[in-house]
Amino acid sequence: MHIIYLRGTVETMKIKVLNRGHQPLPQYATAQSAGMDLRANIEEPIVLHPMERRLIPTGLYIALPEGFEAQVRPRSGLALKHGLTVLNAPGTIDADYRGEVGVVLINLSQEDFVINDGERIAQLVIARYEQVQLQLVEELDETERGAGGYGHTGVK
Repeated sequence: MHIIYLRGTVETMKIKVLNRGHQPLPQYATAQSAGMDLRANIEEPIVLHPMERRLIPTGLYIALPEGFEAQVRPRSGLALKHGLTVLNAPGTIDADYRGEVGVVLINLSQEDFVINDGERIAQLVIARYEQVQLQLVEELDETERGAGGYGHTGVK
């Protein structure tokens, strides 16, 4: 078992990780990176055809503390250069999930994309969350915006 250390303002959070794959543990690329790169952990290359989606294994299993989630997000370079993205972005890994971390990739380009073993395919971001209790009411308070949405403020 490994432990990923997350930098914080006061203390470093420790997250337990099982690495059942053959790739190195995710790590931050720079001192202020929000996400750690996830790598494909595969035996042979996977060809992702246009509009095809696949679950790509990472070989990683994590134990998050209560009140935290892991978000699986696309890598901007793969999206821009190759039209590859995480289909359910951001994918949420709950604190009580103990299965393998997988990445649902889709190829939105017009060309095949080959995923090789060890390729950086997504980012993992750890985030705090709170559970809430919904309270049913008869009406909501008024705001300046009101119900305006989906471009209601115009283009300027």
